[in-house]
Amino acid sequence: MGKVAGGRRSRRHHEPERPRGTRQDALVIVNPAAAAGRVGRSWPRVAATLREAGLKFAEALTTGPGEATTIAREAVKQSQPLVVALGGDGTLNEVLNGFFEGGEPIPTESVLGLVPFGTGGDTRRTLGIPADIAGAARILVEGRPRRLDAGRVRVDGKTLHFIDVAEAGLGAVVSDQVNRAPKYLGGKASFYIGTLRGLLAWRHQLMHVVVDGSAPRELLAQGVAIANCQYYGGGMRIAPDALPDDGLFDVVIRGGIGTVEGLLNFGKLYDGSYAKNAKLMEKIEIIRGKRIEITSPESVLVQVEGEVVGKLPAVFEMMPAAISFMVPR
Repeated sequence: MGKVAGGRRSRRHHEPERPRGTRQDALVIVNPAAAAGRVGRSWPRVAATLREAGLKFAEALTTGPGEATTIAREAVKQSQPLVVALGGDGTLNEVLNGFFEGGEPIPTESVLGLVPFGTGGDTRRTLGIPADIAGAARILVEGRPRRLDAGRVRVDGKTLHFIDVAEAGLGAVVSDQVNRAPKYLGGKASFYIGTLRGLLAWRHQLMHVVVDGSAPRELLAQGVAIANCQYYGGGMRIAPDALPDDGLFDVVIRGGIGTVEGLLNFGKLYDGSYAKNAKLMEKIEIIRGKRIEITSPESVLVQVEGEVVGKLPAVFEMMPAAISFMVPR
């Protein structure tokens, strides 16, 4: 344990840059319920900020779960130049799933964009997208498209996609608690408190993990994170070396970390410095792979980008260069 296994491929070349000012024909998909309803209340001001940045866009305000996927999918099929998610990681994930159908990418020239405004804000951290509206708007207008990998997960009879992090175990329990609790403390504080509460109440669960057809790992685990990006849980750097365009997941298996040990080392687990701590890495394994199968005889929750989507068993598959995302130059 503690060893980082699996080869690291060099990151792929970015797709050729296009002249500035040619990708401003955007559809902004807004989740008014994100951030405890603050997105809806703030939308007129946010829209004005986007226009001030030079973004020319149409808007679509969602009215319920899953609608962002339906709206995005129609736009993607028409190769809308820029399809923007405005909200939290859950909204981004819904819009992302609109770029896929039947478990495969939809052929399109559409580029995915993000204006972060929600509870988590984890995907933007890896991609370098500013947290403020004006900064994110500048990326939409002046940024460049970057081909990113995506994950595909099959769980509870559903096929879903993600570009950030999925997890079986404690992280899913924390996400469930945070999603049920009031968000008046803000995203980072909500996840921070939820994680501490989760650690105090947690009981390790038996999981069987198979990476790229290797011999099964059977262990009592705190959690198994399938990471394409580095952050989840409102800023926890669970996979500090993950790259979203190298064609590999960073699979972080947290084994026999006890409650007291987890609490004492919470800061290291949160900022990613655990990976440089020899004692902690005796109980944590980071493996790189493309297909991960996780099963359990117990009832183990699975979360995808902050949303609980079912229970084990689950299969996670890498989809290299599956989507184009607008990022800073």
